[in-house]
Amino acid sequence: MKKHDFYYDLPENLIAQTPIEPRDHSRMMVVDRKSGRIEHKHFYDFVDYLNEGDCLVLNDTRVMPARIYGVKKDTGAVVEFLLLTQRENDVWEVIAGPGKKAREGAQFIFNDGLLECKVLEVLENGNRIVKFSYDASNIFEVLDIIGEMPLPHYIKERLENKERYQTVYSKELGSAAAPTAGLHFTDEIIEKIKAKGVKIAFVTLHVGIGTFRPVKTENIEDHVMHSEHYTLSKETADIINETKKNGKRVIAVGTTSCRTLESVATYCGEIKEDDRWTSIFIYPGYEFKCVDALLTNFHLPESTLIMLVSAFYNREKVLEAYNEAVKEKYRFFSFGDCSFFI
Repeated sequence: MKKHDFYYDLPENLIAQTPIEPRDHSRMMVVDRKSGRIEHKHFYDFVDYLNEGDCLVLNDTRVMPARIYGVKKDTGAVVEFLLLTQRENDVWEVIAGPGKKAREGAQFIFNDGLLECKVLEVLENGNRIVKFSYDASNIFEVLDIIGEMPLPHYIKERLENKERYQTVYSKELGSAAAPTAGLHFTDEIIEKIKAKGVKIAFVTLHVGIGTFRPVKTENIEDHVMHSEHYTLSKETADIINETKKNGKRVIAVGTTSCRTLESVATYCGEIKEDDRWTSIFIYPGYEFKCVDALLTNFHLPESTLIMLVSAFYNREKVLEAYNEAVKEKYRFFSFGDCSFFI
């Protein structure tokens, strides 16, 4: 398939710049995959589409305030670092800009010495391996003080409240981007879901900045997916398997939960406790092994995420739904509205 097969025209003014308040007042397009029927609702109606015995799978990753600004130790030149992956202890893979200032051996200071680092290696992809040093008990304490949320490039507005780029159930620190389908949930909605007899299970997939990497190959099969780390516990595996055994639905909240479940089912041949890196690429032709329904935001044209949604439903129908969302002036991308494919 060709990259252009997943293109749709999106006016820039529909790209959401700020989160909606309250969280659950975002709009929700409900798409029935059997009938093709589309309904226009709000997220506070989400509970109405759940059935007793269903299982909702949430990604409990927490976004690091991973964007930091500092200066080069010997010249005072201003630099920006984005922390991506913790390799070991205080050794991290980062994106550094401007890159020419971050050659091997270069040293940097952040926030008047609250944090320092040295470049150990320059990778082939241009990323850097650096070692940090600080006086706090761990680097995350320092990031909480000096770090900014690594918002996607298409969001130009400054985020005043860092917690609005976190889900209310976020727990496991490690993501460079939010699992945005979960941003619509409130504590009250979660309580209503539980009261209806719907089971809630958690997975952890730390979202990498590669989630925003564009597909550059014309044939999508030639695209190389980024790799992300996930964990699925025995408790979650047991809940999912019991749900399947009872003939009920496993509902993935977001493409990250979906990729985790399908990775485990693919690599292990079943849903069971698992902990590994995945570079699974889901596009039309893929046979889903676990997920029965998918809640997700509206994704960029020609992105791997709209390809995943197209695999779950139907490429032409997904593009029709997206064009209707444009016509109805839905808000798009990370802080935007959501779609529920049932």
